[in-house]
Amino acid sequence: MRPHKTKQFFFVLLKLSIVLGAFYFIYLKLAHNNQLSFSSFIAFLNKNALFSLKSIVFLLILTCFNWFFEILKWQNLISTLKTISFNQALKQTLGSLTASIITPNRIGEYGAKAMYFTPNLRKRVMLVNLIGNLQQMSITSIFGVIGLFFFINKYQLETHYFRLLIILVVGLIATGLFIFGLEKYNIKGFSIQKLKTFVQHFPKHQLFIGFTLSLARYLIFSFQFYYLFQIFHIELNYFNSMLGITSMYLLTSIIPSIFILDVVVKGSVAVYLFAFLGVNQLVILSIITIMWIFNFVLPSLIGSYFVLQFKIPKTET
Repeated sequence: MRPHKTKQFFFVLLKLSIVLGAFYFIYLKLAHNNQLSFSSFIAFLNKNALFSLKSIVFLLILTCFNWFFEILKWQNLISTLKTISFNQALKQTLGSLTASIITPNRIGEYGAKAMYFTPNLRKRVMLVNLIGNLQQMSITSIFGVIGLFFFINKYQLETHYFRLLIILVVGLIATGLFIFGLEKYNIKGFSIQKLKTFVQHFPKHQLFIGFTLSLARYLIFSFQFYYLFQIFHIELNYFNSMLGITSMYLLTSIIPSIFILDVVVKGSVAVYLFAFLGVNQLVILSIITIMWIFNFVLPSLIGSYFVLQFKIPKTET
C-alpha cells in the first residue's frame, strides 16, 4: 500500500508542478516583458475605447472557433486509432497545451497527448499528433511563402531578401525530401520508413478533413489579427495586412523557441515586418500580446483544470 500511495503522491505533485509552472511562466511573460511592459500595455488599452466589451466578446468567439476546429481535428485524426468523444478530445487538446507550455516549440505536447492512451497506442498517438502539426505547418508555409513573396515585391526590399525567400522555400522542400529519404534512420524507436508507411496507410478522408480544419484555423486566427488592426484604427486594407500577417506566421514558425517566448519571437518579427507598413511598435506589440492571451493563455488556463483531473489510463487486457 505504501509504494502505491507514494506513487500517487508524486503523481499529484507532478500535476501541480506542471500547472504552477504554466502559471508562473505566464506571469513572467506578462509582468517582465522586455519588449512591452505590462503598465504600458494596460495604458495602451485604456486609451483605446474601441477595445470594448463587444470587441472582447467577438475575439473570444473567434478564439473558441479556433480551438473548436483544433479539437475537432484531433478527434478526427485520432479516430484512426481509437474513437473518442468531443469532450475527451477537448481534455486531451487543452491539457496537453498546458503541459507543453514550457517546452521548446511545444514538443511536450507529443508526450502529454500520448499519456491519455494505453502504452500499446502511445507511439502511434505521437505519430498522429505529428501528422496534425505537419498539416497546420503546411498551411502556414503555403500562405506564408506566397505572402512573403508579395511582401518583398510590394515593398521593394533589397535583393538579398529574395535570396532569403528562395533559400527558405528550397530549404523546406529539401528538408522534407531528405528526411523521407532516410529510410533506415531511427529516432528513439521511430524509423523514417515506419513513419512513411504510417502516413501512406493513413485514411485519405481523415487527412483531407485534417487539412480542411487546419485551413479553417489559419483563416480564423489571421482574421483575428486583422480585426485587432481595425479596432486600433490601423489604416491597412485586408490584402496588405495579410501580407504582413502571413509572412510573420511563416517566419516565426520556423524559428525554434520555448513556447513562453513565442510571443517575444512573434513580437520581434512583427515589429520588423509591420514597420514597412507604417504600424507603430507599441500597437503591434500590444496586438501580439492580445493574440497570445486569447489564443494561448486562456486555453492553457482551462487546460490546467484537465491536467489536475488527469488519470493514467489502465492497460487494456
